[in-house]
Amino acid sequence: MDAVTSKLSPDVDLSPFRVFSRQEWAGLRADTPLNLAFDELKRLQSLNDRLSIEEVMEIYLPLSRLLSLYVAATQGLFKATQRFLNAGDGKAPYIIGVAGSVAVGKSTTARVLEALLARWPNTPKVQLITTDGFLLPNAELSRLGLMERKGFPESYDTPALLKFLSRVKAGERNVAAPLYSHLVYDVIPGEETVVDRPDILIVEGLNVLQPPRLPKDARPVPFVSDFFDFSVYIDADEDLLRKWYVDRFMALRQTAFRKPESFFRRYAEIGETEALGIANGLWDRINLPNLRENIFPTRPRADLILRKGESHLIEEVALRKL
Repeated sequence: MDAVTSKLSPDVDLSPFRVFSRQEWAGLRADTPLNLAFDELKRLQSLNDRLSIEEVMEIYLPLSRLLSLYVAATQGLFKATQRFLNAGDGKAPYIIGVAGSVAVGKSTTARVLEALLARWPNTPKVQLITTDGFLLPNAELSRLGLMERKGFPESYDTPALLKFLSRVKAGERNVAAPLYSHLVYDVIPGEETVVDRPDILIVEGLNVLQPPRLPKDARPVPFVSDFFDFSVYIDADEDLLRKWYVDRFMALRQTAFRKPESFFRRYAEIGETEALGIANGLWDRINLPNLRENIFPTRPRADLILRKGESHLIEEVALRKL
């Protein structure tokens, strides 16, 4: 597709991307079989996100095929390096980062990729974590005056996340990550998820492609994305992201917000007009500034951009040239 007509401009004009229409990308599926049943797809789908058999076949199967080829090539390179070094150290997982705004559908994309990649013969073990577990606990965020900045880079325990990724990439066994609950809107004390030398690790989060601020004392500073072998950015226009966020907020008022332990229970008990005002206020005050300041500027750093249209379906795919 001509970059001039793409909605992904100007990124594709300035970076080495090749842009595909949905139809062009779907043609790259080749003979990749669909091994997911309809009921499995429903379990992978996030609230208010749309996921159909067609979306999986036309977008995610070609992507899983590409990633399987990349992983196989990386595994071959790793083995060649081991032979060269006469080393017997453990394997290094292939790490995939998934980035994008709140409400864009990162969780659905990450779960679908996890399910599809686990079915390829060269990647029997695939695990998924989100960076939410590395958010500072609410008590700490309150102490620092950062509750209104939750999701911004400064609200994460970035050193802990970097240490986690370093240990995983080094091939360590049973590396633990904190567990986050969207229901209570906080890290769960004493709860964790364990990553045990997978073939592929998928890391999903808002700011995973963002470089940190460089220190003035010449200390070396790694980026989270330094540990990624491949990265995906899920993209959509701001007005669509607002709509999806507000729609999800209103839908949650009828479901999770009604649970007694929900951090947002108070929003289930107010009127619809007031709830709409609160949802739009949260978007304008927190999520939109974070998108503009920290998330969207990282889009050109991704290896693959999936751009969604009004229907929440992916309309364009941009792949960085090797």
